[in-house]
Amino acid sequence: MSRILVSAVLGAALAFGAQAALAQEKKAKKKAPAKEQVAAVPQPQEIKGDPDNAHRNKIAMCIGCHGIPGYKTAFPDVYHVPKIAGQQPAYLVNALKAYKSGERSHPSMRGIAASLTDQDMADLAAYYGAPAK
Repeated sequence: MSRILVSAVLGAALAFGAQAALAQEKKAKKKAPAKEQVAAVPQPQEIKGDPDNAHRNKIAMCIGCHGIPGYKTAFPDVYHVPKIAGQQPAYLVNALKAYKSGERSHPSMRGIAASLTDQDMADLAAYYGAPAK
């Protein structure tokens, strides 16, 4: 008789357990949100250049070559150093980023650009891109 009782109790437990599991599953489906929420990806903020900061602290590395009219350099080859004063700021930032990434290959400019932050680039571009006073 004890065997029958044990079987009956186990059978009842399994039946009630299965019913409880199904009820929880149905309840969970009803409460589930329609769509998963995706964390917002922060958008990069536009960096505003400060020409005065560049003038006080950053142009020394540029002026030695780009500030001399008609200057030519012999490293790595003889070439005319371009004038950067009056260039569009976006062009200057893109050029500096290209040197930093290796997309442009001039060794001196790559070394200089590697040391610049995005803020440094924006400041220099604001300084050299400003209209002449």
